[in-house]
Amino acid sequence: MTVNCSTTFSKQHLLSKLPIPDLEETCRKYLDAVRPLQTYAEHQRTKAVTAEFLANEGPRLNEMLKEYSKDRSSYIEQFWYDSYLNYDNPVVLNLNPFFLLEDDPSPFASGSQVNRAASLVISSLNFIRALRREELPYDNVRGKPLCMYQYSRLFGTSRIPNQDCCIMQTDTTSRHIVVVARSQFYWFDVLDENSDIIISEAELSRNLETIVSDAQDIAITEAAKRAVGVLTTENRRDWANLRDVLTNGDDANNREILSIIDSALFMLCLDHVSPENLADLSRNILCGTSSVEKGIQVGSCTNRWYDKLQIIVTKNGSAGVNFEHTGVDGHTVLRFVSDIFTDSILRYAKSITGSSPSIWPSQGPDPVSLRNTKPFISIVPRRLEWTLVPELSIALRFAESRLSDLIHQTEVETLEFRAYGTDFIKNSGFSPDAYVQLAFQAAYYALYGRCESTYEPAMTKYFLHGRTEAIRTVTDECLAFVRKFCEDAPAIDKIESLRRACDRHSQLTKQCSQGLGQDRHLYALLCMWQREFLDDEKGSSEWEAGSAASASAPQLPGIFADQGWDKLSNTILSTSNCGNPSLRLFGFGPTSPDGFGIGYILTSNSISICASSKHRQTKRFLETLQNYLLEMRNILRQNSRAKAASISGMNSDLSDGRLGRKLKTTAVVKEDEEDEAGDVMGGYGYFDMGEMDALLKEFSKAPVNSTPYSVSTAKGVGLGPVTNGSHESEGSRPASGATTPRTGAAKYRAKNIGRKLKLIDY
Repeated sequence: MTVNCSTTFSKQHLLSKLPIPDLEETCRKYLDAVRPLQTYAEHQRTKAVTAEFLANEGPRLNEMLKEYSKDRSSYIEQFWYDSYLNYDNPVVLNLNPFFLLEDDPSPFASGSQVNRAASLVISSLNFIRALRREELPYDNVRGKPLCMYQYSRLFGTSRIPNQDCCIMQTDTTSRHIVVVARSQFYWFDVLDENSDIIISEAELSRNLETIVSDAQDIAITEAAKRAVGVLTTENRRDWANLRDVLTNGDDANNREILSIIDSALFMLCLDHVSPENLADLSRNILCGTSSVEKGIQVGSCTNRWYDKLQIIVTKNGSAGVNFEHTGVDGHTVLRFVSDIFTDSILRYAKSITGSSPSIWPSQGPDPVSLRNTKPFISIVPRRLEWTLVPELSIALRFAESRLSDLIHQTEVETLEFRAYGTDFIKNSGFSPDAYVQLAFQAAYYALYGRCESTYEPAMTKYFLHGRTEAIRTVTDECLAFVRKFCEDAPAIDKIESLRRACDRHSQLTKQCSQGLGQDRHLYALLCMWQREFLDDEKGSSEWEAGSAASASAPQLPGIFADQGWDKLSNTILSTSNCGNPSLRLFGFGPTSPDGFGIGYILTSNSISICASSKHRQTKRFLETLQNYLLEMRNILRQNSRAKAASISGMNSDLSDGRLGRKLKTTAVVKEDEEDEAGDVMGGYGYFDMGEMDALLKEFSKAPVNSTPYSVSTAKGVGLGPVTNGSHESEGSRPASGATTPRTGAAKYRAKNIGRKLKLIDY
């Protein structure tokens, strides 16, 4: 992505609306997406309900959608907002992603919490100033402009819980920030009415030093009692009730505090912890740390406010961003963090050379001089002190306990793979993103022997108010590749199978980026059905009236009640590629209790991955993934050398008429490079897929309540001991009381099977 030096919103009028795809094409793509996840019988049922949908409700709902979209910027936008705002579970570890920034290159900020935080805040204020003055260059990809609307939802925005659903609130005139240190809240102004910066970096550092010192003076037991930010991690309806408790009554203090927090430009969280390894750093930016001492939570998990954009800086100067996802996607926040990281580098360069280029089109007045002309402006920090009634103190205690549960239930692991990156992948003839997506599938298949529903977002910001479309990685070609990879097949067969799967993935990515996927269209049709029946006041009352009314209640279209829709919607591998050199890692929590959340960053010579799950052997999954990446490189190199040797042999037969004997050239190969990869198959070796299919077919003879991947031990269906190479089931054994005569050595054969061990001498 590049930026154009024209005004921020100057290209918005040129953007077309997101297209509503052809309904038949959407249904065809839906069947393609769900087929690799189903058995033959399951897929036949899904085909039947899809055909019924096309013949009945589908066209009518599609026409309703077209009519609905006529006076809207996007047919999916409001439905997409509602899907987030109606979400009732805690946003932490469920909705909010994070970015972990690279370390600051300047010695001034490196390792210093206050200096790093001050640098990031000043750069952020420069970004906000350029955005509000509409001087921020618009995003574009290869000269094609992207929608900039999401930037208006980035600052001064808060998610407000209500009883029915949450709402998004944005204060476009916000001038202050809120700082959280040891779970205490502070605030001060940073901009004037023209969005010019009114505080210098040195003054900002002094403010932050003052805040940190004040927070340290508060007894840990008192700090825990005022850790109101932990309430933002509660179930949304519970949080709505607690906000009502906070704001009810004659005391307006809490209402004022909430107004200050809700309208703040962003939150700055100064953590008192210093995680050292990457996994702990990632966990801290994603959800904070949990540590209980003498019954009191002393981790950083309570030092947050998850309803807003948060810049988080640890005690040793590591920094990241955690953001509320409803109004903005990763691509938008990535532009923000990239710009502020770049600005911090350029300002450091200026301190060395006295001058350096700036990424901002204009510079504001000197902050100190500006304040001298406006004596009413104050930049002194103030601590916000809540009025807490007894029931709120109890609520804080229980909210912290539940948050600690969530944190301890979630694994976060990281992999910084530096053996190769996009350069090697491209030189091998593959799309880097498709190559890594297929790596996730191969690693999962090697561990579990199946493919599961996988999600990757494709950006649709080429369109007005565009968000994302779902790329469904698991295709017929993907399934064929992972099966081929797990066989003891020739290298060229594995490579060609991978190439077909990657080509298919790239094709899907292109279609989805053009707004021609199936997920968003089908979801919008489901929402239209809900609007027609569930949101209709009369229909809703009749539906809830009792059994007599429910007999005539509208039936959900079969395509959405089908097992195929549920299976595709239950994302086991939720993945996203988002990053550039300003980031070290990017990640989020799993979207399914049985799934993985996988954020990854691709550079020319590395692949950085952060994976999370509800204790699904996350570390083992990443180790398997690393082994696959190394083994695939070995396969590609071996094939490349085989081709080179073949060409060299052909050339040796040709005489160029020159004197002398031509020497054979050899590639320089790192010692033991082919032995770097661990065992992708976990020591079990490659297996023949024909044998695997035969085994699964044998399993399928079991009763309906048995799954293809488990062996029941009930009489008649369990697999008995193997004798002479055949399976002997319980059902084939002699009836109770019958005997099988054995004579001679056959009586004692069982004793002689295996290698006799030599007894230890005592």
